[in-house]
Amino acid sequence: MNIPAHAPLHLLHQVAVGTLATHARQPQGYPYPTVLPFAPDAHHRPMILVSRLAEHTRNLQADPRAGFLVVHAPEGDVLNSPRVTLLGAFEAVDPAPERVRRYLRYHPDAGQYLALGDFTFWQMSLERIRYIGGFGAMGWLDASDLDPLDPLSPDEESALTEFFDHHPGRGGELELAGIDRYGVDLKIGGHRTRFMFDAPKMDSTSLHDALADCIERHAD
Repeated sequence: MNIPAHAPLHLLHQVAVGTLATHARQPQGYPYPTVLPFAPDAHHRPMILVSRLAEHTRNLQADPRAGFLVVHAPEGDVLNSPRVTLLGAFEAVDPAPERVRRYLRYHPDAGQYLALGDFTFWQMSLERIRYIGGFGAMGWLDASDLDPLDPLSPDEESALTEFFDHHPGRGGELELAGIDRYGVDLKIGGHRTRFMFDAPKMDSTSLHDALADCIERHAD
C-alpha cells in the first residue's frame, strides 16, 4: 500500500516522546527499549538529549544502529492509531546554538539537564520507515521519501519565530515550538498540537502568511 510521506512526517511533529530501541551490550545484541523525549530536526528526524551514563547511550556508543517508535494515540486505542517505526543510526552531535534553541522550544525543562554538563545531543539518520495509519493502512518508505524539499535554514526559522513571538494577535497561551514547510508545531496551554498547512510553503512570503493564518485561527 502506498503511504503518503506527509503522514509520517506530521506524526513525527505531533508527539513529544518516542521509544528508542538500541542493541544491549549485555546480554549482547538483545533489543533494549526505553522511552525518551525527542524533538524533530529541520529534516524531521528525531533528536534526543541523553546522559552519558545512561544504558541506552552506552549501547549507541557500541552500536549506533537503532529503531525509534512514535505513536499518536491520545484516546489510548493504539491499534487504530497512527504510528511510525524509524530504522537508522544515531550519532552524537555538538550542542550548536541553533540546535539547543530548537530543542528547548520543544522541551523547555531540558535546560536543567543541559546545565549539568553530562547530557549530549544525538541525531538520527534514517534508512527505512514503517508507517501504520491504523488497521489495514500500512507500508514502507525509504528515508529519502520522507521530505524531498529543502529544509528551512536557521535564519529563516529564526525570522519566522520572531514574527510569531511579536504578532499582535497571538494569545498568551499560544507558543511556537517549530515551523517547517508543511506545518507549525504549537503549544497551547502547554499541550502540543500540529497545525498542518494545506500545501507545502515554498517561500518566505507564503510561510509568513500561513503562520499569520495559524495565529488568527488560534486567537483567544
